[in-house]
Amino acid sequence: MTVAGVPVVGITAYGERAAWGVWDLDAVLLPRAYTDMVADAGGVPVLLPPRVEAAAAVDRLDALILSGGPDLDPARYAAEPHPRTGPPRSQRDAAEIAVLRRALERGIPVLGVCRGMQVLNVALGGTLTQHVPDVVGHDGHNPSPGVFGPTEVTLTGRVGAILGPTATVRCHHHQAVDVLADGLTVTGRAADGTVEAVEGDGWVVGVQWHPEQTTADPRLMAALVRQSVPA
Repeated sequence: MTVAGVPVVGITAYGERAAWGVWDLDAVLLPRAYTDMVADAGGVPVLLPPRVEAAAAVDRLDALILSGGPDLDPARYAAEPHPRTGPPRSQRDAAEIAVLRRALERGIPVLGVCRGMQVLNVALGGTLTQHVPDVVGHDGHNPSPGVFGPTEVTLTGRVGAILGPTATVRCHHHQAVDVLADGLTVTGRAADGTVEAVEGDGWVVGVQWHPEQTTADPRLMAALVRQSVPA
């Protein structure tokens, strides 16, 4: 459903304890960079709270962004938690999987960002590596709390057509795709082999990095908005 011809883009939001002004309350929140990039690309950003009822709103969206955030519950892919895996956000996991499935049923464009790419893989039957440094032997994908590490990625597919065969992206993740879900194709890898982009049928893209943190390069977000304009 466009608003005055402008596509409406839903973005999944966090449910966290937050403090602002005199308040310290449970909140539904999202880094502003997501909404700014969607608006700057010509879309209307709409936040989707971490409740399964939010899936009903997908019928009024033209595109969906699954935002970054905390680790998925390993029980979602039949694994025991790693000592470095964060506490589960069961309500958010359930909500984002329900929202994603409805978006896939409708065939609207989907962009999964960091955790969002992992949600895409797990929802379709894949699994995750719970602590990437155990596999690659370094912390380059998540250098320290609150810091995005520059990562060189090699790209093919839609993402490669948008960004070129290589790009330097901003990462902050300690988990990544392990077993790839059926229906997805790997279209981006870091030099250490970590999966950094996947794609599915239609315009379904997952990136392990944070495009909203690279405001000087809005091409990926702009491509999503272009794809969401009804024919």
